Amino acid sequence: MSSPIQIMGLDHVVLRVRELEPMLHFYCDVLGCSEERRVGSANLVQLRAGACLIDLICPASHDRDASSPPVHTNMDHFCIRLERFDVQAIRWHLEMHGVRAGEVAARYGAEGSGPSIYVHDPEGNVVELKGPPSMATPRPAPASRR
Repeated sequence: MSSPIQIMGLDHVVLRVRELEPMLHFYCDVLGCSEERRVGSANLVQLRAGACLIDLICPASHDRDASSPPVHTNMDHFCIRLERFDVQAIRWHLEMHGVRAGEVAARYGAEGSGPSIYVHDPEGNVVELKGPPSMATPRPAPASRR
């Protein structure tokens, strides 16, 4: 019997942010997302990132209670799949926006291994920018579960 859950890809990521404007600049102006909609009652801005969304929520300090997890405790990083991976062009673009980038390395992702680079947004979240998979490292078949 097959599972009723068939994952197609990343749908969205929600980031709790302290200051909305620097985050909008980073995700829209630096990385090329576009604002899709705002939900004022929730202090939420949804950004279109290709087929996915990145949600930025700016909770008021009085909206948080003792049971709310502190900001940045639930995420290590998230990965944005790039259509092309021109290292020089990416580095130049990031530098023009004052964003420091890590080393380029082949890393494994949803489509197999391919080039990627890590950057940090203005609030310290780690964002992996990932290029197309290398033809030399095809994605392995899924392991069967018994």
